[in-house]
Formats: sequence, structure tokens, C-alpha cells
Amino acid sequence: MRRFAIASLLAMLMLVLAVSVAFAASPHFKKGGEPVCTFSGTTSIPVTCTGTLAGLGNEDLNLHLSVSGFALYQCQNGGGNTAPGQNKVLEGPATSDTAIPASAIKNGNLTFTTNPATLTAAPTVSGATAGCPNPNWTGVNPVLTLTSITLDIFQPPTIRIFHCTASNPNGLTSPVTLTCTSP
Repeated sequence: MRRFAIASLLAMLMLVLAVSVAFAASPHFKKGGEPVCTFSGTTSIPVTCTGTLAGLGNEDLNLHLSVSGFALYQCQNGGGNTAPGQNKVLEGPATSDTAIPASAIKNGNLTFTTNPATLTAAPTVSGATAGCPNPNWTGVNPVLTLTSITLDIFQPPTIRIFHCTASNPNGLTSPVTLTCTSP
């Protein structure tokens, strides 16, 4: 009975230590380390984000990047003549995940770069979708505009520690610093 009591006490002590280590992590962005996303392009827009975290625990990290926007098409008739389309055709979300092993975190610190999330548009759409004068026209030559970036950071990979966003319905300009909140 005495051995059982000692074993139980040791098990509880180990559990308390493990929980206190887990709660010792206090993730935050280093000064000037907030996520900054860069992108370029008009027919395909790859987006990557970088940032620097501190106060991380010793567990794997997952970065989930999601981007959205719209495309404007030119309207082309059967004779090959073009005119501007009228409709913003929503595109996305395009997503990417970046897995970072715990071994990459040094003393609770990590500088990261996400895998790119690439926003693309179909090369052609129906005339009705593009806002062309009649259904015999086709939407061609899309020009993309990026309007929304979301970066969710998880540690461990199932618990979100930061939700970072930037959006502008008229279009974002690279580079973009994201605004982050923690749950």
C-alpha cells in the first residue's frame, strides 16, 4: 500500500511539472517581428509571410495561410474585339500549410517563412460571369487583385495561438503587415 501511495504521489508530481512547463510558454511576436506578407503578379499571385516569434513551447508549429481576391476580365466577342468586363469575379481562398518541427525552435524563438499560397484565376470565364454585354462574349485576360490575407498559427498543431489578418476590398499593396490577435 505504501509503494502504491508513493507511486501515485510521484505520478501526480510529474503531471504538475508537465502542466507547469506547458503553461510557461508565453508566445508573442518579437519587437518588429509581426508577420509581413509579400506578393506580386496580376495573373497569378503567390503570397508568403515572414515573422519572428518568441516565448514558444517545445512543440511542433503549424502555419495556415489563406488568401482571397477578385479578377477583372476583358470581354471578347467572336471577332476578337475586347472591351472591359463589369463584374469582380471572386477568387480563392487559396491556402497553404507550413509545418515547423519543434527542433527548429531555439530557446523559444523562431523566425518563419510560410510556404506560398497562390491566388489564381481561370484563363477564361463565361460572358455572364465577367459582366459582358451578351452571352456570346467570353471573359478573357484576367487581372487579379488580392483583397484578404489570413495567417493562423498553431502550437501544438491543433491549438491556435495567433489569428493574423489584413484586408482591403479595393486591394492590398505589398508588403502588408498583418494585425494579430491571440485567443
